[in-house]
Amino acid sequence: MRGTGLHLPRATIGVSRWRRFRAAVDWPLILTILAICAIGLLNLYSAVHGSKHQHKFDSQVQWMVVGVIAFAIATIVDYRAMVRLAWLGLGIAIALLILARVQGATGGEDRHGSTFRWLFLGPFRMQPSELVKVMMILVLARMFQDTETSSRYEPRALAIRLALIAVPVLLIAKQPDLGTATLIILVVLSVGFLAMPNVWPVVHVTLAGLLAIPVIWETMHDYQQKRVLGFIDDCSVTPNLAHCWHTQQSIFAVGSGKVWGKGYLDGTQNQFNFVPEHWTDFPYSVWAEEWGFAGSVFLLAIYVFLLVWIINVALSARDRVGAVICIGVAAMTFWHVVVNVAMVLGVAPVVGVTLPFISYGGSSLVTFFVAMGLVANVSLRKHGY
Repeated sequence: MRGTGLHLPRATIGVSRWRRFRAAVDWPLILTILAICAIGLLNLYSAVHGSKHQHKFDSQVQWMVVGVIAFAIATIVDYRAMVRLAWLGLGIAIALLILARVQGATGGEDRHGSTFRWLFLGPFRMQPSELVKVMMILVLARMFQDTETSSRYEPRALAIRLALIAVPVLLIAKQPDLGTATLIILVVLSVGFLAMPNVWPVVHVTLAGLLAIPVIWETMHDYQQKRVLGFIDDCSVTPNLAHCWHTQQSIFAVGSGKVWGKGYLDGTQNQFNFVPEHWTDFPYSVWAEEWGFAGSVFLLAIYVFLLVWIINVALSARDRVGAVICIGVAAMTFWHVVVNVAMVLGVAPVVGVTLPFISYGGSSLVTFFVAMGLVANVSLRKHGY
C-alpha cells in the first residue's frame, strides 16, 4: 500500500478482486434462471420420454450448455460496447433473414410450412428471427443513447429509425412468422411507453398499427386467418377442424390437472400425444396437467419474480442505456410468457411463441440466455466493473 511502506502480495490482491467480483455477480438472477431451466428439463423429459422425440432431451441439454457459455460472454463484454455496434448487429441479422429466405427458395427444408424461417449452416440450423429480438433491444438502447446528447425525437428522425426497425419485422412476417413479428412490435412499443419521456410518438404509432389491421388481415395466410377465426368463435361453431385441435386438447390437459395434478409422467393428454407440439408451443399444458393449478401458479410466480428482479436491475442501472436494455429484456420475457400461456389456455390465437427456458428449441433458448446475460451485465457494471 502506498504511503505506508506495506505491499500486499499479488495473490492477496487477486483473492480480494475475486471476492469483489463474486459479490457483484447477480446471484438471484442466475439462480432464478437455473430454477426455470431445471423445470424445463423436467417437463421436457416427461413430454418426450418413450417416444421417437426422446433425443430432443439430450439436444436441449447440449443447447443449455451453449446457452450458459453465451450468457457468460454476454455478461463479461461491456454492454456499452455492444450498444455501439447495435445497428451493425441488426444489419447482420437482416442479412441472415434474407439469406434464410434465399436458401428456402432454392430448396430449403420444409418445417411445418415454415421453409423460410430456418437458416442451415452445415450441420447446424438457426432461426435468424431470434437474433433479431436481441439486436432490436440493443438498437432501442442505442436510440435512447443518441437522444441523450441531441434532440432526435423530431418526427423525421423518429420515422427513419422506425422504418429501419420495420425492415426485419416485415421480413419475419413474410416467412411467415406472424407471432414473432407481433412480439417484436410489442417489445418496441413496451420500451417506448416505459422509457420515452414523451409517449405521444408511441401512441401515434400504436394507433397507426391498429388502423392497419384490415390491411394486415388481407395479407395473412389462410391457415393464420383460420386460427384467428377459431379463436374468436372459440371453435364452438366448427370444433372438429384441424386449426381448433391444438387449443381444445391443450385446454383439456390444463383442466384435467385440477388442483394438484395427475402426477409426474402420468398426464394422459401428454403421454398419449393428444396435444400437438407439446414440447415446443404447448409445454405449459404438460406442466399444468401433471402438476395442477398449484404447480402452474408456482411456475408463473417464478416468472413474476424474474420480471420484478429485472425491473429492479433497470432501476439501479448506472446509466439510461443499461436501464433500457433491462426494460427491453423484461418486455420480451413478459410477452413471451403472456402470449404462450394465453395460447395454451385458449385466450389467444395459436401463434407459435415459446415459453422462456421451458420450450424445446436451441435458437430460442440461447436467445434468452443472451438476453439474461445482458441483464447480468448491467447489474455487474453498476458495481464499477
